[in-house]
Amino acid sequence: MKDLKFEQKRSLSRLEAADQLTALAAALREGGDVELEFGPGTLSLRIPDDLRTEIEVEVGDGEIELEFEFKWPTAPPRAATATKGATATKEATSRKRAPAKPGRSSTGAGRSRTAKTAATKTAAAKTP
Repeated sequence: MKDLKFEQKRSLSRLEAADQLTALAAALREGGDVELEFGPGTLSLRIPDDLRTEIEVEVGDGEIELEFEFKWPTAPPRAATATKGATATKEATSRKRAPAKPGRSSTGAGRSRTAKTAATKTAAAKTP
């Protein structure tokens, strides 16, 4: 079930249709809270900066149907929260590691103690 549905079907002159499209275009250009007058009533909407569109043309049965559809979410976008989290993750992964202690090699840092001991014994066994 939809939260709200407004539908109006009526005949208009070309100039009346142009006036409605002009009012809609001005509302889209302005954004934010807008009011559109449709016949006896006024439709108030909040129009965001970004929206999805669909244009559909159907020709058949001796008629041309042209539809412009604009969609946007009713809730504020969650992108701002996601961007903050992504920035924090990027900052955490870009931090430099602490330099190796002097006199020690950083190779094998990921090896276990057993692997390091085995590597040392193998190297000592090869020494004459």
